[in-house]
Amino acid sequence: MIEYLRGKLAELEPTMATVDCMGVGYGVNITLNTYAAIQGKEDVKLWIYESIREDAYQLWGFSTKVEREVFLLLITVSGIGANTARMILSALTPQELCNIISSGNAKMLTQVKGIGPKAAQRIIVDLGDKIMALAADASMVQGGGKSTGAATLNNEVMDEAIQALTMLGFSPAPTSKVVSKILTDEPSAPVEKVIKLALKML
Repeated sequence: MIEYLRGKLAELEPTMATVDCMGVGYGVNITLNTYAAIQGKEDVKLWIYESIREDAYQLWGFSTKVEREVFLLLITVSGIGANTARMILSALTPQELCNIISSGNAKMLTQVKGIGPKAAQRIIVDLGDKIMALAADASMVQGGGKSTGAATLNNEVMDEAIQALTMLGFSPAPTSKVVSKILTDEPSAPVEKVIKLALKML
């Protein structure tokens, strides 16, 4: 069982990080929160969840133990798989999610793609008690990531955002329109902000 990976950050995309551990490159699925947390770093430590199925072996990595614990709670809910859990933790920080579940705000959860009213209620009912134990830890996790440099070109941000959203399951055509609109309104927005805004609009 892999508890965490520590090594050089060889490659980084909004949905995937490649961590070089003594010459072996591990491809790790990540959330947008983790992407923002490790962006620009040379050495990283990711807390790992291994998903082992007959047809696939995947690693899911998180910049904090708290985010991994929230992810593990989410995938215990009926109908919430790893990709949906990643979608939730790309639209919301662990602290925001803890607050939403604790307050029973199902409407906020339905703003995440793939989460309908019934799924939102299931998450709140199933995790209401469990999430309280993590709330104190999650409150110590910084919500936002650092911005990318102002010199980042819009077309680079656009391409990266569209690629990430496509990997998350969105169709390229509507995704391109939404990303274009966001960058028109906020030309200097970093890629993680563009993706977060797009997740609420698609």
